[in-house]
Amino acid sequence: MRRAPLLLAFLGGVFLYNPSCMAAESSVDPGDTAWVLISAALVFIMTPALALFYGGMVRSKNVLSTIMQSFFILAMISVEFVLIGYTMAFGPDINGFIGDFSKLGLAGVGLKAMEGMTIPELAFVAFQCMFAALTPALITGAFAERMKFGGFALLMLLWAILIYNPMAHWVWGGGFLAQLGALDFAGGLVIHILSGVSGLTICILLGKRKGYGKKAIVPHNIPMTVLGAAFLWFGWFGFNAGSALGANDLAANAFVVTQAAAAAGVLGWVLPEWIRSGKPTILGAVSGSVAGLVAITPAAGFVAPLPAILIGIIGGAICYGAVAILKEKMGYDDSLDAFGIHGLGGTWGSIATGLWATTTVNPAGANGLFYGETHLLFAQVISTLVAYALAIAGSYILFKIVNFITSIRVDEAEEIAGLDIVEHGERGYATSVFTGSASLGASDESIFFKN
Repeated sequence: MRRAPLLLAFLGGVFLYNPSCMAAESSVDPGDTAWVLISAALVFIMTPALALFYGGMVRSKNVLSTIMQSFFILAMISVEFVLIGYTMAFGPDINGFIGDFSKLGLAGVGLKAMEGMTIPELAFVAFQCMFAALTPALITGAFAERMKFGGFALLMLLWAILIYNPMAHWVWGGGFLAQLGALDFAGGLVIHILSGVSGLTICILLGKRKGYGKKAIVPHNIPMTVLGAAFLWFGWFGFNAGSALGANDLAANAFVVTQAAAAAGVLGWVLPEWIRSGKPTILGAVSGSVAGLVAITPAAGFVAPLPAILIGIIGGAICYGAVAILKEKMGYDDSLDAFGIHGLGGTWGSIATGLWATTTVNPAGANGLFYGETHLLFAQVISTLVAYALAIAGSYILFKIVNFITSIRVDEAEEIAGLDIVEHGERGYATSVFTGSASLGASDESIFFKN
C-alpha cells in the first residue's frame, strides 16, 4: 500500500513528460504564437468598439439595440465558426469552391504547428474567429434603427454561413480567387467589400427610416463614437499586423503602414469636408481614420509606407465623397455609412493593392502595376467584381428568404418608439430626450414595456 503513491507519482511523471503526450511540438514558436493570440484579442475588441462607434451615431432611443446587434453577433458567430465556419473556410479545398467538412466542430484541430507556419492551428482558429465575428457586425451600420431583432439574428447567421465562409475560402483558404493570384492581406475583399456591399443591398431592400431626407436624424453621442473609433484604430494593429501570423518583419511593416494610412485617411476626409462645408468636424475625422484603415487592410502586408499614405489619403477622400455626395444623390438610407466607408474603402484598397504591391516588402506576394506587372491588378479587379456579385446576389436572396419566414422591418409605431424599448424592453438613459426625434411621454412608452 505504501508503494501506491510512489507508483502513481511515477506514472504521472511519465504521462507529463512522455513526448507523445506533449501538447505542442518544437516547430511551434512561442513568440509567434504569443503575437497571434494578442492580435486575436485586439481584433476581438474591435467588435465592442464598433458597437460604441455605431451606438453614438444613432438616436438615443436606438443606442442599446445598435450595441446589442454587435455584441450578439460576436457571441453567435463565434459559436457558428467553431461548429462549421472554420471547416468551410479553411478545411481542405473542394474544387476551389469550399472547404470540406472534415473539421466540423474543430475535429482534429489541435496544438501542433500548421504546415508552413510556426503557430498552433488553434491559435489560427482564434484569430480567424474574430474576423468572422466582426464582419457581419459591420453590416449593421447600414440598416440601423429599423430591423427587428429576430429577423436580424437569422439573416446574419445565414449570411455568415453562406456568404462569408465561402468568400473566406475563395481568398484565404486556397479557393479559386487565391488560385487566380488575388491578394488580400487582412480582409479588403473578404471583410470590407463583402460587408459594405451587403449592407447597401439590405438597406435598399429594407427601405428608408421614417423621416429620412425630410428632417434631421443626428447622432446622439459623438464622444461615444470617438471612443469607439479610437478602440477600432487600436484593435486594427492586431487586425493587420496580426495577419502576418508571426512576430516578424512583415508584422512590423503592416503595423507602420496601418498607422500611416489611418492618419492620412483623417486628412483625406477632413480637408475636403473643411473646404466644402467650411467646418472640420470630429465625426469627419474619426470617419476618415476608419476609411484609411479600411483602405490599407488588403495591402498592409504588400506595400511600403509611402504608398500607404497615398492609399489612406485617397481612401479618405473617396469615402467622404460617397457619404457627403453619392448617398444624397442616390437617395439610399445607409444609416451609418457601412457602404460608403467599408464598401468603397475596401474597393479602393483592393485596387490599390494591385497598383503598389511589391515583392520587396513581401516575397510571397506579387508586383503591382507600378512595379512593372499587370497580372495582379487584373486579379484584384476580378476578385472585387466577384465580391460585389456574391454580396449583392447572396444578400438579396437571403433577405427574401428571411423576410418570408419572419417580418424583418419594424412597423411605423415601433420605429417611432425606438428599438430599445420595443425589441429589448430597456432604455439607454434615464432621461426621455430623444435627439433628432419627437420625445415620448411615459404613457407612450408603457405600451411597449412587457413587465
